[in-house]
Amino acid sequence: MSDIISLLPDSVANQIAAGEVIQRPASVVKELVENAVDAGAKTIHVIIVDAGRTSIQVIDDGRGMSETDARLSFERHATSKIRKADDLFALHTMGFRGEALASIAAVAQVELLTRMADEEIGTRIQIAASKVVSQEPAAAPVGSSFKVDNLFYNVPARRKFLKSNATELSNILQAFERIVLVYPDIHFILHHNGAELQNLKPASLRQRIADVYGRQYSQDLLPVEVQTTLCNITGFVGKPETARKKSGHDFFFVNGRYMRHPYFHKAVVTAYDRMIPEGMQVPYFLYIDVDPAAVDVNIHPTKTEIKFENEQAIWQVLTATVRDALGRFCDVPAIDFDVQGKPDIPVFDPSRDSIAAPKVNYNPDYNPFNSGAWGHGGTGERDMSSRGQRVPSDWEQLYDIASASPSREEDQSLFPTDDSGSDISSVNCKLSAVNCQLDPSPLHYQYKGCYIMTAVKSGLMIIDQHRADVRIRYERYLQQLENHAAATQQMLFPESVRFSPAECVILQQILPSLTAIGFDLSDLGGNTFAINGIPAGLEGIDPVSLLQQIVTDAQDHSFCDDSASDISSINNKLSTINKNIALSLAQSVAVPYGQVLSNDEMEQLVNELFACSNVNYTPNGKPILSILPQTDIERLFA
Repeated sequence: MSDIISLLPDSVANQIAAGEVIQRPASVVKELVENAVDAGAKTIHVIIVDAGRTSIQVIDDGRGMSETDARLSFERHATSKIRKADDLFALHTMGFRGEALASIAAVAQVELLTRMADEEIGTRIQIAASKVVSQEPAAAPVGSSFKVDNLFYNVPARRKFLKSNATELSNILQAFERIVLVYPDIHFILHHNGAELQNLKPASLRQRIADVYGRQYSQDLLPVEVQTTLCNITGFVGKPETARKKSGHDFFFVNGRYMRHPYFHKAVVTAYDRMIPEGMQVPYFLYIDVDPAAVDVNIHPTKTEIKFENEQAIWQVLTATVRDALGRFCDVPAIDFDVQGKPDIPVFDPSRDSIAAPKVNYNPDYNPFNSGAWGHGGTGERDMSSRGQRVPSDWEQLYDIASASPSREEDQSLFPTDDSGSDISSVNCKLSAVNCQLDPSPLHYQYKGCYIMTAVKSGLMIIDQHRADVRIRYERYLQQLENHAAATQQMLFPESVRFSPAECVILQQILPSLTAIGFDLSDLGGNTFAINGIPAGLEGIDPVSLLQQIVTDAQDHSFCDDSASDISSINNKLSTINKNIALSLAQSVAVPYGQVLSNDEMEQLVNELFACSNVNYTPNGKPILSILPQTDIERLFA
C-alpha cells in the first residue's frame, strides 16, 4: 500500500493560514497598521481604494527593514518578536506569529518599499500569490510602504463573498478606530477613494476620543484610574445618562491590544446596577495593564479573545474601580450634609423644651345622616328644619335593594319624599346601587405593568405588552417604507448629531430608507447631521438617541453586495435595510415595561396584535404570547 500523507506546498499552506488571519480587507489594514506601530512609527498614512477591494496602502516613518529582513518578512513564521518559547509569555508588541505578511502575499499582489535610516538606498519587493516577482534596490524614504492590490484575486470564492463596499469600509474604520484609541501619541491619516476620512493628530486620550466620536461625546465621560498589584486600570466610562440599548462604543484594551471579553463587560454593567434601566449599556474605554505572563493572547487567530489567569480577581477590581469613578464624580445619588444650605436640625433639650402632644379637633356630635347637604364635608352644622328630613329612618333597607334589584315601582315605594314632593336623595341612592350591580368586569387584566392577561376558550392567555407593540409597530413601519406613505413631523428647533466615520458610512447607506419613513436630515459636514423632522407619532422620543440607536443596530447587520446589478439583488438589499430600520424604530418607541394601560388601551393592543401577520413571535424571534391551558388551572386547585 502506497503512502498517502504528504507535505502541503508552501503556497497552499499560506492560503490556509490566510483563511484564518485575512478574512476581509479590514484584516489587512489591521495587520499592516499594527506592524507600523511595532516599527516605532510616529505618522501612519492609510490609503484605501474601493473599500480595500482594489488597493490598500499603509505608509509609515518607522525603522524600516534591511534587504534581508524585507525578503524574510514574507516567509511563514518569520518574526522579530520571538527567539525562544519563553518569549511568548513576555510579549509587549502587537503581532508576533509572523503569519500576517505571508498570508497577505498568498491572496493578493503585494509591493513593499522600505529603507532604514542608516542606509542610503532602500529595497523594493513585489510578490504575487506567495511568489517573488521582483526584488531590486530603489530610492525610498525612511520607513516602510506596503501596497496590497487585488485582494483575493486568486481565490474567487473568497472575493465573491465579500460584502458591499459600505459594509467593508465600515469594518475597516472599526479596525482603524481600535488601533488609534490605543496610541493617541501617533499621527494617523486615513483616505478612501481620494477623500480624507480621518486626520488624527497626536493628543491626549480624551482628546483622541473626542476627535473620533465628537466633542460632545468626551464631555459625557468620567475618568477611571486605579493601580493594584494585580493590574492597572485606566480610561473612561460614560455617565449614566449616556446609556443606550446598544452602546457600540465599549472597548477593552489589554496591554495595548483590543479585546472582547463578555465577562468583564458584565463587570462594568454591574457597577451601574440600579442607575440605568435593565438592558441598557454605557460607553466605556478601559485600558488594563497586566503581567504578560498572566495572559494568553494566542487562543484566537485575530487575538481579540484573551484568557486571563486571575479573571475573578480582575472582575472585582474592575467593578470597584467603575463604582469609585461614579461616586467620586457625584454621578451616584447621595445625600450630602456637608455643604452650604444644610438643614438646621435643632437639638432636643428636655430641661428647656416642653413638647405637647398634638391634638385633633373634631365634633363628637357630628352625624353625616343629619347633615343638610351631602358631599360638603360635614364639618359645620346645618339647619335641618328648613330642608326637612332627607334620609329615611329605615335606611338599612338600601342594602336589600342593591342585592335584590327590585323594579322601579317597588323602589319608589321605599323612599319617602320631602315636603315639596322631591325624592332626589332616593333617586341618588338607587342609581348608586344599580351602578354597583351593573359595572362590567374588565376584559383584560394587566399584571405588574408587563403582561396583559385575558380569558380565552382554552384557558388564560398572557401577552407581553412590549413585544406585542413591537410586532404591531414593525409591520406598520415596514408597510410605510414599502409604500413611501410615512408623514414627517417638522421640528421647531432642529437638533444636530455627530457620528463616527464608521457610523457615517452606514448612515449614508440607509439614508434613503430613513427619508422614506419620515426622517428629514441634512448634512452639515464633518460627519454631523441636522435632524429637521422625525416620523409623525413619535412625540416624547429623543430624536438624537433614536437616530444613533438605528445606526448602531444597522452596523450589526450585513447587506447584500452592492456590486450586484440584477434587480433581485437590489430588491433583497433594500428589503433587508427596511426591515432593520423598521425593527429598530419599533423597539425604540414601543410600549415600555411598567407602563400602566387602561382597559381600552389593552383592548386596542390585543385587537391590533391579532390583525398582524404573525401574532406569536416578534420580528427577531422572541415569543409574544403564551396560553395557560384550562386543565392546568383546574389541576392547581384539585
